[in-house]
Amino acid sequence: MADRYLTAVNSGVTKTVAKKLGLPRPAHLRRYRAGDPLVPGPVLVLGGKPGVPDAADDVAHALLGWDLDVRQNADADTRWGAIVVVLTEITSPADLSGPVMDLGGALRRLLPGGRVVTVSRAAGDDDSPTLAAAREGVDGFLRSVAKELRAGATGNGVQLTDGAAPDSPSALAALRFFLSGRSAFVDGQLLEVGPAEAPAATDDSPLAGRVAVVTGGARGIGASIARTLARDGATVVVVDVPAAGEALAKVANEIRGTALQLDVTAPDAGARILEHARSRHGGLHVLVHNAGILRDKLLANMSPDKWDAVIAVNLLAQLRINDYLLGANGLSDAPRIVSLASTSGIAGNRGQTNYGYSKAGVIGHTRATARLLREVGGTANAVAPGFIETDMTASIPFAAREVARRASSLQQGGQPVDVAEAIAFLASPAAAGVSGQVLRVCGQNLVGR
Repeated sequence: MADRYLTAVNSGVTKTVAKKLGLPRPAHLRRYRAGDPLVPGPVLVLGGKPGVPDAADDVAHALLGWDLDVRQNADADTRWGAIVVVLTEITSPADLSGPVMDLGGALRRLLPGGRVVTVSRAAGDDDSPTLAAAREGVDGFLRSVAKELRAGATGNGVQLTDGAAPDSPSALAALRFFLSGRSAFVDGQLLEVGPAEAPAATDDSPLAGRVAVVTGGARGIGASIARTLARDGATVVVVDVPAAGEALAKVANEIRGTALQLDVTAPDAGARILEHARSRHGGLHVLVHNAGILRDKLLANMSPDKWDAVIAVNLLAQLRINDYLLGANGLSDAPRIVSLASTSGIAGNRGQTNYGYSKAGVIGHTRATARLLREVGGTANAVAPGFIETDMTASIPFAAREVARRASSLQQGGQPVDVAEAIAFLASPAAAGVSGQVLRVCGQNLVGR
């Protein structure tokens, strides 16, 4: 559903009136389009600790390899397309003052749709109190910076675990995603990246040669995921219930993939998915658990059938399919499993105790599955959408819909493609160092984290 308010406050007389009245003025977001530059202007790379510039130099050198205009000294005239702050070398909260003040000065010249990305280290169990404070503080700092940005700009962070270098392929893949238009509705998020062997990230067919299965692929977010994976080079199998057969076939034909009519709650769902992928395409590399339903009721009015149906589709089906594929060695080399969670599973939502439980459960099994896939060089991650413009959200009453749209730093709902872009990144070989993580696609929704 179109956001008419967003269109109105970005055009003509309405734009002027909204500004005078101090009304929310969401901006058109910079989304990925083939042929567009990675960022809309020069990239400023700031160091994290005076006298220890090596990490910032390494990142700047890597960005130069992407044909970007990279600079390490701010001036008073340049409008920045992105600002990368490398904080991997800090050891004390006292080390932050310099780069923070440099960033503050440069923010005044950040272009619309610009990006701020921190590169830091995650706090570890063995860190001293001082080191842990320095590292954990970046979390609150980055999320607060993101809330200050305007004109469609976003702030996100790459958070390295010990052993991961700032210029490693996986770290650079996450950095590239956050700099690009692919992350338009990802804001205020820190993504943990560990050491892993991975190819360099590119925008040209990163999923070539990979076979992907997308459940719930007939319409909405699922169809967008299928289109995006196909755009990135994957051969895609779209799965949905027989009742959605016509729409499913249309999506499959559009992306030159194949369709599988299947209820994911069926006991043999995993076997049928694997048999189809192997017989038609030779294997299965990427599994996207997108199928899901809503049966909203206040808990006092919840019936067993509404509770059980949501748990069966949203959670138990994923567990059963994963168990079968792992037990049958059904996943091909360097497999990827990406599951759809939700901000409702993180912060809760009124009338969604069943849905919130199922999506929190998805987060739980994702972290556990990541450990199992590690042995075969695979990853498991979850994407947690916030308010996304779909047929489902279009049915929300007007007032509640408008509140939900504006309750984020970007002051608007996301598009299905925003969820799809995050999934395509996590499904890519270059994201090998990202596993067991939950990436929120919510415009920094003002609930939970």
